[in-house]
Amino acid sequence: MRLLLDTHALLWWLDGDRQLSPKARRAIADQSNTILVSAASAWEIATKARLGKVPGAADVAADVAACVAGQGFLPIDITMLHAQRAGRLPGEHRDPFDRMLIAQSQMEDIAILSDDEAFDKFDVRRFW
Repeated sequence: MRLLLDTHALLWWLDGDRQLSPKARRAIADQSNTILVSAASAWEIATKARLGKVPGAADVAADVAACVAGQGFLPIDITMLHAQRAGRLPGEHRDPFDRMLIAQSQMEDIAILSDDEAFDKFDVRRFW
């Protein structure tokens, strides 16, 4: 199974945080699954670390790519088509990072691993 980690799921995994559901933890740990991390998550982590909104993520923000690679996860770049889709998504959800994850999930046919029920309003498969 291919899973796209929401940013909080990535940070919770790296931190060993109990907020990550047991089902999500098992799926990430399962070597037969392909775990993907969007460039949007790197952007979100770096931005929020700079603003002091995720103080525990300073080390991750310093080198998100190395943290992702160190876990055996694969990066997914943002393409022009992803950006166009994210910009055109309907609805009131204003978070640009979430909108990009939604667009990537839709276009690449990847389930999003997230506890955020806001994703359920879009045509994505949410895994939690």
